[in-house]
Amino acid sequence: MIPKPWRQALTVGLLAAAAAVLPAAAQEPIRIGEINSYKALPQNLVPYRNGWLLAQEEINAAGGVLGGRKLETLFRDDNANPGDAVRMAEELIAREKIDILSGVTLSHVGVALADFARQKKMFFLASGPLSDKVVWENGNRYTYRLRSGTYALATSVVAEAAKLGKKRWALIYPNYEYGQAATAAFKEQLKKLQPDVEFVAEQAPPLGKIDAGAVVQAIADAKPDAIFNVMFGSDLTKLAREGKTRGLFQGREVVSLLTGEPEYLDPLKDDAPEGWIVTGYPYANIDTPEHRAFYAAYQKKYGDYPRLNAVVGYATVKALAAGIQKAGSTDTEKLIAAFKGLNFSTPFGPATFRPQDNQSTLGIYVGRTAVKDGKGVMPAGTYIDGSKLAPPDDVVKKLRNPG
Repeated sequence: MIPKPWRQALTVGLLAAAAAVLPAAAQEPIRIGEINSYKALPQNLVPYRNGWLLAQEEINAAGGVLGGRKLETLFRDDNANPGDAVRMAEELIAREKIDILSGVTLSHVGVALADFARQKKMFFLASGPLSDKVVWENGNRYTYRLRSGTYALATSVVAEAAKLGKKRWALIYPNYEYGQAATAAFKEQLKKLQPDVEFVAEQAPPLGKIDAGAVVQAIADAKPDAIFNVMFGSDLTKLAREGKTRGLFQGREVVSLLTGEPEYLDPLKDDAPEGWIVTGYPYANIDTPEHRAFYAAYQKKYGDYPRLNAVVGYATVKALAAGIQKAGSTDTEKLIAAFKGLNFSTPFGPATFRPQDNQSTLGIYVGRTAVKDGKGVMPAGTYIDGSKLAPPDDVVKKLRNPG
């Protein structure tokens, strides 16, 4: 039998050891698994990762979350392939023991990871996939999305399109989930505002494989009054240059999603289109306290101006930190509850995750393109809050899979 004084000393020693362990456990980092198309979309995802790391650095420097836990991100490349994305997610959960899953830019990858999150009962904050299937038809209780999707994008420009009073429209879009959904939403909404509208030509080249000469000629042959374009990236560059060379855009109005983002205007230089109605990011002329602070911090850290995807990456981390803090944990069920109606800060101002479909209200800037000093720019824009771009709640309820 252990003598009483020894037992007392042993007990005190064990309690002291336990007390020493608890603060160490509390300081373990919160591990975020981030999956994205880094190799396939470097023009988008270099600034995205920059914005992500800037927000993470700010949060950690301010003491982290949950009483001192730092955020740590494990980045993985999905090769623009849903199967690879799912394999990366499996590895992050099984081997790296991540607490939260996040990321994605391409729509078909986003849909795949939303389904993976449902199967694995893992919290997933999708940062940038534009397909509304992520939160509606394929939506589930485990998946939230930061960036507004195809319906909101179409809604943001359709009123301006209707004001043009053009009857004959041509449509150009990449033939995959994002392009198909955005075009369908635009057609449906423009028809409601302008019942006599006609869609006289439709070109849907494969993503990343546009034959710009053939597409431009087919559109020109249809003699439209206006053009709705959804092409982006290298496809947009080829289309804009070929269309300019052949005079396709001369005397015609063009409404174009995403084209006002510097990711897509910068490569065009002085070949950038002028006067197109676009969604985008007028980074040099957003004069709000939140954006001024973000812009200055980004420039200081990277010596460059931010792109739209830098805003997306930054806002995703800010949302994650706010949600974890509100949940008081990284437990999946507590995160699901905390993100319902969660308010968080972004460079565009405050935003909220809508309880009815897990979609954030991060909004969209709409304006016109211009060329200044040999460079394409979106010199100004009107900000439309995401809450004003959603369909009615009864429509969302019919669309959404309760999951």
